[in-house]
Amino acid sequence: MISPQPHIGSYYAASANEIPDYSPLRGAQSSDVCVIGAGFTGLSAALHLAERGFKVHVLEANKVAWGASGRNGGQMIGGISGENRISKSLGPTGESIVWDMRWKGHQIIRERVETYGIQCDLKSGYLDVAIKPRHLQTLEAEFTELKGHHFPFEIKLLSKQEIRDTIGTNAYIGGLLNMGNGHLHPLNLCIGEAKAAVNLGATIHEQSPVLRIEKQSKPVVVTEQGSITADFVLLAGNAYHFLEPKLRGIMFPVNSFILATEPLSEDIVCEINPQDLAVCDPNYVLEYFRLSADKRLLFGGRCNYFGRDPDVIKRHLMPRMLKIYPQLAGARIDFSWGGTIGVPINRVPQIGRIDNNIFYSQGYSGHGVNVTHLAGQIIADAVAGTFDRFDIFANIKPFTIPGQHIFRRQMVGLGMLYYALKDKL
Repeated sequence: MISPQPHIGSYYAASANEIPDYSPLRGAQSSDVCVIGAGFTGLSAALHLAERGFKVHVLEANKVAWGASGRNGGQMIGGISGENRISKSLGPTGESIVWDMRWKGHQIIRERVETYGIQCDLKSGYLDVAIKPRHLQTLEAEFTELKGHHFPFEIKLLSKQEIRDTIGTNAYIGGLLNMGNGHLHPLNLCIGEAKAAVNLGATIHEQSPVLRIEKQSKPVVVTEQGSITADFVLLAGNAYHFLEPKLRGIMFPVNSFILATEPLSEDIVCEINPQDLAVCDPNYVLEYFRLSADKRLLFGGRCNYFGRDPDVIKRHLMPRMLKIYPQLAGARIDFSWGGTIGVPINRVPQIGRIDNNIFYSQGYSGHGVNVTHLAGQIIADAVAGTFDRFDIFANIKPFTIPGQHIFRRQMVGLGMLYYALKDKL
């Protein structure tokens, strides 16, 4: 028997507007679409489908947003990992098509927050920071590209002194301010989208781990206590998906961890982040941070660690936080937690199908808040019979590493070592 789990002890769970309680699936039911996974991908698709009048059932093994969607850094970052590869696959029109998709998730999030009155602390303002001269060159190219596309939000290249004045640290040599990106409380956003979908007629079942999918003309999704026969099925488990053998070995699970300090004084806030920006560095073994609504510093980073012990997470992350902000040496740490993101080997989000009417979407490489919302819309379009954007991703075949699902920890450890060395160059 699979044992469902509650939310981990994160700041987000402690500050959620509410923790809804959806009943497990019992008995045999039917639906137009059965979505497996109640994170951003699954709920984005479910809400898009419910808005179009489809009958949708969502099955979640644990709680809504139990995985990465309820644990992540809350940074709403534009772009799609693997953009160059996607653009090249499309020929002369590729750049324009990818540009439109690059920001679509932001638009969807902002519209949903407004339409459904979702209280998730959505704020504009994001800062890419540079550690090395090559990072500055990348940011300068990004700035030029945004200007060339007449980007409708404020953007600005910042010098080392301007970075110091903006976020109170000497750790960086420059940066790119982008007011089109932003940050939010991811668990509250996901819970709000779940409520919106239910209000439009969707059905969500928590504590309903899927045991198997019987692949028939109308697939049957089977749980311990029930089943759903559907015209279409969407697999939306991302790095927490272990159901479909065909999806094994095409994506690395990468662990990321976050600390939340106690609420900081107004003097400290004015020193380290008076504009309330989200901040991220360009490394693979990266660090990212922002303020919460109640002025805690949420500081995150990737680590070669697979556990959930809060004390171990603190030992990994505190020296990295204090290197950037030594003035926080006396700050109490109230929360520390972690989760897993999915990183495809070629870094391109994986949207495709197992069978004619069984779709999947996963592997967002750290851009999940944005790209999951785009992916949900793309899947809803496909269910409705429009495959233009779906085929863009489905036609880029993922790389497979045999045995990755068996030796995942060892491979992730090697991968972290490899990228840590690259970061140092």
